[in-house]
Amino acid sequence: MIHASPNVDPHASETIIRPVPSLVPPSPITWWFQREKTDQHREQQEQLGYTGCLEAIYNTALLYLHETLDHIALVLLAYSILCVVLYRMLFHRAAGSRYGRWLVRRSHLPPCNRALLVTAHPDDEVMFFGPTILELRRRQCRVFVLCLSEGNHDRKGAVRRQELWDACESLGVRAEDITLVNATHLQDDPTAEWKTVTVANQLLRQLESLDAELLITFDKDGISGHPNHCAIYYATASLCLSGMIPSNCKVLTLETVNLCRKYLSIFDLPVTLLLSTNW
Repeated sequence: MIHASPNVDPHASETIIRPVPSLVPPSPITWWFQREKTDQHREQQEQLGYTGCLEAIYNTALLYLHETLDHIALVLLAYSILCVVLYRMLFHRAAGSRYGRWLVRRSHLPPCNRALLVTAHPDDEVMFFGPTILELRRRQCRVFVLCLSEGNHDRKGAVRRQELWDACESLGVRAEDITLVNATHLQDDPTAEWKTVTVANQLLRQLESLDAELLITFDKDGISGHPNHCAIYYATASLCLSGMIPSNCKVLTLETVNLCRKYLSIFDLPVTLLLSTNW
């Protein structure tokens, strides 16, 4: 509603027109629509604020992620180079150098002339103890292998028996220094329980007959967790605790590592050098 202002200048040629606020209150429907529009506008502003905040956080996180990935890539590259260098120094021609000899000389493998390796199945000697056998043979140590089963779990005992002889020959072990036990109470079976006394008797008989100065076998976790592997450790431990191991014989067990480290190949070499209790 528009009213003429009472303040009229008598000397003016025109009358000043000013809007005067209406004193009539809006209807309830008009008021409701105005409030709904205001609420919607406020919600849109809040959503825009949240969206802008999330977008800023996302962009910042993306920036830091790119920088972190660059750093991770550089670290992995440096670690890979370190692993390759250590491998070359330890196991290739560089092992004959001054630095290679310094690293290898730190090995705690005791000097001996006759060593007995005790395994549960054919293929254990090359899968788990191949480097140890090669190092012993390099030192002109005679290595005897005692395998407590013929590995007939998959009905391939004859094949695995021949594989045992072939593997040992390639590692430098004489055929006459291999003993393969084929007993009904020591079968290749993850569900079969190998009696500690039975395994201990086999070990003690071999130690006494061979006059071995070093006994090498699995630790309590058996590398792969196989019950037959673990049984050999408990039999060895029982002989040690009862004092039946010859006084001139030292006992070494192969340390079990977690699944990730087991399949890292040469990339586990620095970790092995730092953490191994037998290095």
